[in-house]
Amino acid sequence: MKMSASCQADGQPLLELKGVTKVYGTGQAAVQALRGVDLCIREGEFVAVMGPSGSGKSTCMNILGCLDTATVGTYTFKSLEVGKLTRNQRARLRRFYLGFVFQGFNLLNRTSALENVELPLIYRGVPAHERRSHALRALETVGLSGWESHSPGELSGGQQQRVAIARAIVTKPAVLFADEPTGNLDTARSCEIMDLLTGLNRDQGVTVVVVTHEQDMAAYARRIVRFLDGIVASDEPNAGEN
Repeated sequence: MKMSASCQADGQPLLELKGVTKVYGTGQAAVQALRGVDLCIREGEFVAVMGPSGSGKSTCMNILGCLDTATVGTYTFKSLEVGKLTRNQRARLRRFYLGFVFQGFNLLNRTSALENVELPLIYRGVPAHERRSHALRALETVGLSGWESHSPGELSGGQQQRVAIARAIVTKPAVLFADEPTGNLDTARSCEIMDLLTGLNRDQGVTVVVVTHEQDMAAYARRIVRFLDGIVASDEPNAGEN
């Protein structure tokens, strides 16, 4: 594998996997989802992670997002070895440093857009007046000023995903992870969401990692990492970046 320009750069990676293997199950039922993955992501990057179903890309995302742990190998976040953390410490890391956007939006149906966006701040213990101020600002960032009181059922799919992105960025995370964020959207809405993620990366310096199987969506990233059979098959700058 050719090393990416990012991994050759000077400075400390924000996220780094070294020799990471992930095995699910035991004995004859054991499945090796990752097989010795090395990967580093630096602050301010916009990385697309691609690969066919079963290639290991989602497993890699789950480990980077502290939703799962490696069987073998090390994962460091800002020089902190994540594998040595307790479950509660990993949860705290997620709460204070990571933001997540999923294909299915994962919004609370009977709750307004504003209340959905406030939710991560409630977990942090932020006072109510501060939560509202931060949530309003996040909704404005994603172009949803005036939609604060609407429930998910009153919003289009693209608007729901914008609420999900606002919820992910309201805590000002170090990294925004997006797992197939356009999977439930049509082409026009998909491009709007990717333009929004690109703007967050370019204008606010948010580090963005997107898992996608769509080449058109990956084209928005500045770097594309391709998984195949549990390994990094290629890791290259995106020469055709939009």
